[in-house]
Amino acid sequence: MKRMAEVAPTGGGADRIRQIHGEHSEVIGAFFAAGTDVIERVAAAFIAALRSGRTLLFFGNGGSAADAQHLAAEFVNRFVVDRPGLPALALTTDTSVLTSIGNDRDFSRLFSRQVEALGRPGDVAVGISTSGRSSNVLEGLRAARARGLATVGFTGGQDGPLGAICDHLVRVPSLTTARIQEVHILVGHVLCELVDEALFPRK
Repeated sequence: MKRMAEVAPTGGGADRIRQIHGEHSEVIGAFFAAGTDVIERVAAAFIAALRSGRTLLFFGNGGSAADAQHLAAEFVNRFVVDRPGLPALALTTDTSVLTSIGNDRDFSRLFSRQVEALGRPGDVAVGISTSGRSSNVLEGLRAARARGLATVGFTGGQDGPLGAICDHLVRVPSLTTARIQEVHILVGHVLCELVDEALFPRK
């Protein structure tokens, strides 16, 4: 059996890696330089909801669906320290629900139908869309607002309709999907830590 030839690293490869890291650092720096007020407000909304026994509902498409599942798992299980589980759901995981809604209704209803079924006043709906134009995310947030849920949007630098239907908007100043998602998950981790510290202060 032949061994695969080893590929030596090239100067161009290293330069591209440094360029990507530079873009990443620039976008993160610009986001946090604009202030942390929105993160503080989202954290306060999460903390208030969880203290009242309410639920955080996360949803998005593609990589944003993965982020929704990632963040829901951090709350349900643990983030840094062991503590009681917190109620959070990713509306991206039940294949029977997703395929039945997509088949019987419309793909744009994937999240709104679940919000109608599961959301309660006082819950927090978190819609993640790097473009700010994903129709199913927009419909999910509209359904959440109609049912009395707090609404949070995670998006990128494009102008779009997402901001008009969110109580709190986390907008990353970039048009590059990968860079936007990198900031989204960092902000998500910051929120996890702030919630843990508020609800379960270390002695």
